[in-house]
Amino acid sequence: MIRSLEIGFQLDQLWHALRGEMETTKRPALVALGRVLLEAKIPYAIIDGIALQVHQSDPRTTLDIDLAVARLDALPHAELEAAGFQHAGRSGHSDNWIGPSGLPVQFTDDSALLPALERALEIDLDGVPLRVIQRADLLHEKIRAGSDPARRGSKRLQDFADAKAILEETPELRNVLSNEERALLDALPG
Repeated sequence: MIRSLEIGFQLDQLWHALRGEMETTKRPALVALGRVLLEAKIPYAIIDGIALQVHQSDPRTTLDIDLAVARLDALPHAELEAAGFQHAGRSGHSDNWIGPSGLPVQFTDDSALLPALERALEIDLDGVPLRVIQRADLLHEKIRAGSDPARRGSKRLQDFADAKAILEETPELRNVLSNEERALLDALPG
């Protein structure tokens, strides 16, 4: 799992280098977030792109860090700011921050993710435990996000592609899908 995350960090560096930007990785921000949230005893799970980096063998890059938390009002603002994060505002179910090197960080308190917080697995990054959504929960979340008509079409397609990639790598997870989820994925090409 950590190996896939390391490859994701390398892809991030290459992407920024190709754009002529300063090389950055999410490693320092992830370590800082892990420390702050651990010390504040905030239940959380890393979701979306970084969770895919952890769970998938195919290389993947992502431009931000997404985390699910139980309650946005419990976020330790002072501690996050002391660690180099700047609050960028709140909208709906998300609290947006800018991390070191301008890295976007988004916390969500989407109630559909609450059970996944309890089941999150723990990985070690530079001696700091990080909580990451389980693969099966990530699969359900990707299908749910792909089914959301309020999301941009390209994002929805990517979510469904991510769900299909998870199933290609771990076909036994098809057994955890509802009939509706199976039908949605079966209707897609490929």
